[in-house]
Amino acid sequence: MLVGGGRRGHVQPYPIFFGKLIIMKPVMRFTWLMVLLAPSVLSLGAAAQEGPLDKSEPKGVAPEQIIQHFATKEKEFKEARDQYTYRQEVKVQTLDGNTVTGEYQEVFDVLFDDKGKRLENVVFAPQSSIENGGISITKEDLSDIRNRLPFVLTSDEIPEYSILYVGQQQEDELHCYVFDIAPKTIEKDRRYFQGRVWVDDHDFQIVKTYGKTVPDIRTKKGENLFPKFTTWREQIDGKYWFPTYTRADDTLHFSMQEVHIREIVKYANYKRFGSKVTVTYEGKEIPKGQTKPEQPQPPQPQK
Repeated sequence: MLVGGGRRGHVQPYPIFFGKLIIMKPVMRFTWLMVLLAPSVLSLGAAAQEGPLDKSEPKGVAPEQIIQHFATKEKEFKEARDQYTYRQEVKVQTLDGNTVTGEYQEVFDVLFDDKGKRLENVVFAPQSSIENGGISITKEDLSDIRNRLPFVLTSDEIPEYSILYVGQQQEDELHCYVFDIAPKTIEKDRRYFQGRVWVDDHDFQIVKTYGKTVPDIRTKKGENLFPKFTTWREQIDGKYWFPTYTRADDTLHFSMQEVHIREIVKYANYKRFGSKVTVTYEGKEIPKGQTKPEQPQPPQPQK
């Protein structure tokens, strides 16, 4: 989220690009790795049906092996999700106490055209009032909503992060290994995730993340800050753990003001693109466009 530079309380609006969400955020101060690895830094994460953190070492497998396992699975997950269509609903609100002061909404379908090219089709995008809450939507917010809130850490990205095993924890019916993650370095014009991930001990896939995208951005044009968020995943097609719900409820601390924001992103209707579906009737495959297989004609009497 962004507030503009210059006058106090002034918002420098950014354009809303067609089919994309731009959210301007206030910036939050932090110390990169030290903040991330502090034991209490993520204690405020969502804890629905969450057990106590057991700091004992995993049995029968080293933390380094778990990291390699889930990084490999994440690469498979990323490649698989790119072959699915789904609907994504986005709602961003600014609040004063319990009163909503501004709101941005967008609903779009992630689809493929007849040539297999991935595209977005916006199905609902009412006029935004988010500027009334003192912020605007930025291109970094839009990118985060599409690429960072459903955080993926693949084997290709592992060298870029410091990863610390912190224990084991029960998440609903899943027993999980817990890791804290922070980027080793911050390169210009690149976005990273900083926070905590929960990896289930059966499939070795990330089932929950809590943290924020980094870095926050301060320029002469304004302050672009990003909230802490939690993303939950569910198993799709009995194999992949895809994101289904993201929630952020945070106060962004700009230099001249504070803004309370709430952000909810839902992912639904996952369907694999290009899967072959066949219809059968009495054990025989029915050709496309035909309701029943052709029946053999009885022999005609000879004249």
